[in-house]
Amino acid sequence: MSATTSSTTQTRMPRHLLSMADLDAGAIRTVLDTAAQMHDVQKREVKKIPTLRGRTIINLFFEDSTRTRSSFEIAGKWMSADTINITGKGSATSKGESLRDTVRTIDAMGVDAFVIRHGASGACHQVAGWVDAHVINAGDGTHEHPTQALLDAYTMERRLGSLEGRHVAIVGDLAHSRVVRSNLISLQRLGAHVTLVAPPTLMPSGIGAWAERDGFALSHDLDGVLQGREGKAVDALMMLRVQKERMSGGYFSTAREYTVGYGLTRPRLADLVERNPEIVICHPGPMNRGLEISADAADAAQSLVLDQVSAGVAVRMSVLYHLLAGEDTPTVGTTTEGSAA
Repeated sequence: MSATTSSTTQTRMPRHLLSMADLDAGAIRTVLDTAAQMHDVQKREVKKIPTLRGRTIINLFFEDSTRTRSSFEIAGKWMSADTINITGKGSATSKGESLRDTVRTIDAMGVDAFVIRHGASGACHQVAGWVDAHVINAGDGTHEHPTQALLDAYTMERRLGSLEGRHVAIVGDLAHSRVVRSNLISLQRLGAHVTLVAPPTLMPSGIGAWAERDGFALSHDLDGVLQGREGKAVDALMMLRVQKERMSGGYFSTAREYTVGYGLTRPRLADLVERNPEIVICHPGPMNRGLEISADAADAAQSLVLDQVSAGVAVRMSVLYHLLAGEDTPTVGTTTEGSAA
């Protein structure tokens, strides 16, 4: 079952997308509805629309990325924008130039938007105050990753329909995840119930007060959540990557211990599917197969991992459209080369 994709009320978008908190429920709905239209472009023989012709987008990535950077580049190019990729090693920051000087230098060239990934939480907020161009947060430290949350919601809706009243469990390395923070905001604004599951060592500092304020659940018992002992049955399960590169040790004794306690193993998958054949499994990637998710789970019929990748292009097209296109600009009405849509 698919969610409704017809857009009704167009909500005014913010100038930048730095956090999911920048989007109210209406704006999230608008982005997702437009993404459904953009998704149709992927099915065309000629994947090109003139929506952002004449716009210049800089993808400025100071951390490695496959999915996010590639999908933003494809999204821009499919909408006829000029997209330029710059990595930290390929910029003057590798020579000691500050982030401020780097982005102000590029901004002075007259670009329209920055898509930025940076290892420091809050870096994108700083950049937004330094430049005239639009800024999109493509992941900053352990803070947020708003377009990932949008594509996750879009993907789940495509399979489950409305997320209103659905129960989503997010499991794993919560302490180092920027995805979980954005997903909490997005999912709750779409009406979902959210449970965060992790060992005590991987729960973010202050998460208890946050949960009490915003009304989501916390648990250290993955099996209890999956078996419904702690409340409503799970409709969607999101496994998070164990971010070894951000760990200095001491979070869990061994990889096996983590997998036994918090991994989506083959036995857990079988039990899960037996309880609810309609459950969906998500992972923002990249995956540590055999650690937080087994190969069986990653490749199961219930897995939406590749659907998330596909949705990433459509959702990022939608975000770029709403930030950069004029109010009267069509979305997918016509293609370049004069072909009918």
